[in-house]
Amino acid sequence: MILHAPRTRPEPWRIRRAAIQHSWIVPLAAFEYPFEWFAYFLSRWSFLEMLEYLGSFSILIAVIFYFSESGDRLKQKHYQAWQVINTAQGKGGSAGRIDALQELNKDGVALAGVDVAGAFLQGIRLPKAQLLRANFNAVDARNSDFADANFVTANLHSGNFRNGNLRRADLQDADLAEGDFCHANLSGANLAGATLEDAELGNTDLSGIKWQGLKSVKGAILRNVRNAPPGFLEWAAQHGAVIKGESSDCE
Repeated sequence: MILHAPRTRPEPWRIRRAAIQHSWIVPLAAFEYPFEWFAYFLSRWSFLEMLEYLGSFSILIAVIFYFSESGDRLKQKHYQAWQVINTAQGKGGSAGRIDALQELNKDGVALAGVDVAGAFLQGIRLPKAQLLRANFNAVDARNSDFADANFVTANLHSGNFRNGNLRRADLQDADLAEGDFCHANLSGANLAGATLEDAELGNTDLSGIKWQGLKSVKGAILRNVRNAPPGFLEWAAQHGAVIKGESSDCE
């Protein structure tokens, strides 16, 4: 915004003095009067007007550069997120990985092959994440959200996914053995080729799962599962799953 504008020439002092009704204001007006003249002359100086135009132009240039470099800033943010994840690899705790993973997924970055084995990821939100071949071995991902995530050939062995949301997750050929899925939502999940040996699925929602082609359910606890599709429990019992009559850690 250009603020420069020619000012009105100040009136002579004698006229200004005569208009002042209170004598105590005279020293203040006298002090200000020279500055009014100074401002008057500056307002008529074209050089200052040019500087204001240049200031506005510099702001425009800065805005252009800001948007032109947005891609580089995004790459830098992703690099830092991956650095957090890779630096913490093999360590317990979160170590900033929850925020890093969520930021990458939010920006549409594929997380294929990511290794967070043993990490504390409780409450993480990764809907629609691309996690094929990822290593989630022994993670604590209770109360997490993996709705519509791609876990094809991923390692979820011994992971804790209690109360997790895995609706419509693609778990083809994934290793879910010894995992804890108590009270989880697996409705609509694709379990073709997956391994559920010794997994705990008590009170898990299995409505609409694609279970044909499951690799193994030997030792899996399916006590009190909810909404199991027709024929699934009978098949699972024939292949070594525990359907009822046994204790469950999901109570």
